[in-house]
Amino acid sequence: MKRSTDRILTTHVGSLPRSERLIALMREGPSEKTSGADFDSAARSAVKEVVSRQVALGIDIVDDGEQAKTGFISYVNERLSGFEPQKAGPVHGPWAGSREALAFPEFYQESTKTQAQNWGRISNRWVCTGPIRYKGQAVLKRDLDNLKAALAGQGAVEAFVPAASPGSIANWQTNAHYASAEEFETAIADAIREEYKAIIDAGFLLQVDDPELVTHYVKHPGEDIAQYRRWAERSVEMLNYALRDLPPERVRHHTCYGINMGPRVHDVEMKEIAAIVLKIRAGAYSFEAANPRHEHEWRLWQEVELPAEKAIIPGVISHTTVLVEHPELIAERIIRFARLVGRERVIAGADCGFGTQASATPEIHPTIAWAKLDALAAGARLASKELWGKG
Repeated sequence: MKRSTDRILTTHVGSLPRSERLIALMREGPSEKTSGADFDSAARSAVKEVVSRQVALGIDIVDDGEQAKTGFISYVNERLSGFEPQKAGPVHGPWAGSREALAFPEFYQESTKTQAQNWGRISNRWVCTGPIRYKGQAVLKRDLDNLKAALAGQGAVEAFVPAASPGSIANWQTNAHYASAEEFETAIADAIREEYKAIIDAGFLLQVDDPELVTHYVKHPGEDIAQYRRWAERSVEMLNYALRDLPPERVRHHTCYGINMGPRVHDVEMKEIAAIVLKIRAGAYSFEAANPRHEHEWRLWQEVELPAEKAIIPGVISHTTVLVEHPELIAERIIRFARLVGRERVIAGADCGFGTQASATPEIHPTIAWAKLDALAAGARLASKELWGKG
């Protein structure tokens, strides 16, 4: 994993706006199907375009924008056996029954309607009805090959590939087969490990997407902080089980508070989870640091000691506002972290993705998402000038 040795490197979380052609093809077929000649051709073209655009904007550590995935979690419907679609029923948003929904019921009732319209059947949750095995070898190879081809001649510093964490997959899907939650999550961990290993073996960085690690607290109002922390410890143990024997220096971990453009007054504070996050077998940690509920938490790193071999990827642009952050503000955010943990151990990132679900109405308009990445690169150049005395 590259470090910011002579300037601040830039990256993002993974998902980027998809082409209209890809979204249309996803909506035409069954929810688990993202393949076929037309789709493969569209995906190949989209990945080439999205990689080229990242590099042109000045993003150093790039990915394929998750162009061929229906969603950052729902893509596993296609890659894990043992699941089948849930029977049609009432649509519940991801925050139903949460601390937030209980405190702001009117807002979240309206939000649920919007999410149901946006996500539709391409992001449906599935139910486990049989043994879980990994079956996504062909589509994973297609995605890795597309990214390799798109990187040729582009000059990117490095490339990463996101994959869902066992805990987030278990939260998204329903278990109707295994005798316990632990057996269910262990089976998921064993299966998704094959994807993790293939990504690293292909020469890419693995990014484990793990929003459930922090959103679990707000989604379970019956649990207090102590109970939540015990759950988080077990979740990290399961993730480390899936990462066993894989080189930590080729792994980065991402957690965030989800696609929740709500009040978010019940988000768990980073101080409650930081020490647990640092137990994850990863070389770098990506987290939200730009949104107004969490920007102040940069001070946490005055007290938390980052292990010498680790780096952080703080979000310095937000996915929860259409305002494009000023490059000087982005630079200030970067410099705060660099002063605390060392400039070489900071990579400038985003709070979350900008195309997490292949919906017709993304939370952030594609033109704004790209403008934010442009501002991110500009802010990193300003920070580099101050930290190294050069642009």
